[in-house]
Order: sequence, then C-alpha cells, then structure tokens
Amino acid sequence: MPTRERVEAFIARVVSGAHAEAIEEFYHADASMQENMHPPRVGRDLLAAHERAALARNRHVHTHPVSDFFIDGDKVVIHWIFEFTRMDDMVMRIEELAFQVWRGDRIQTERFYYDPAQMKA
Repeated sequence: MPTRERVEAFIARVVSGAHAEAIEEFYHADASMQENMHPPRVGRDLLAAHERAALARNRHVHTHPVSDFFIDGDKVVIHWIFEFTRMDDMVMRIEELAFQVWRGDRIQTERFYYDPAQMKA
C-alpha cells in the first residue's frame, strides 16, 4: 500500500516532465498500462519506451500541477491535465483520470479514462 508521500513523489516526478523516468522509478517490472478500452501494454520497459515515443511526437508536453488525487488502500486515482504542443504548434489539452493499483510502493496496474474526442485539437 503506498503512502501519501510516495504518491505525491510520483505525481511530482510526472509534473516535472520526467514521464518515462517516473515509469522506471515507480512501476513494477511486470506493470501494465491501459488506455480506455484498448488492450493493456505490459512490462515497465515497454511502458517507458511507449511514453518516450509519445513524447517525441510532440514539440512540448506540459503537465499541470495535480490538485485532485485519492488514495484508498492500494488504489489511487489521479486527475491529470496535460497540454501537448504538437509539431504543427497546435495545442491539445487532455484531461484524464488514472486508476492505479499499487503493490507495495510501486504501481502494478494503471488504466486511463479520458474522452478520445479531446485528441482532436
């Protein structure tokens, strides 16, 4: 079960812009990540590589400071707001909820819930 301090450290790492590094530091080696109803991706190395590729497709990614997150035992929900500046300078704002299940002090599973219509800048 994660402590509040551990979850806050994870959030701070992501907000700092170190998205892939946060995966490497806070996820189990066999962790999974799932976008809405898509099949999950499995394995920390794959998750970090996927994150780096997603970031590379954008000129800049700004993660807003998190004001809302909840912890209930080993379950954590975080309200993220991201602004992606695409290569054509179009800005896309994405709001999502991340539902995480932690095992000890690391994330085991994570599922993102967001409206795909937001992807159309």
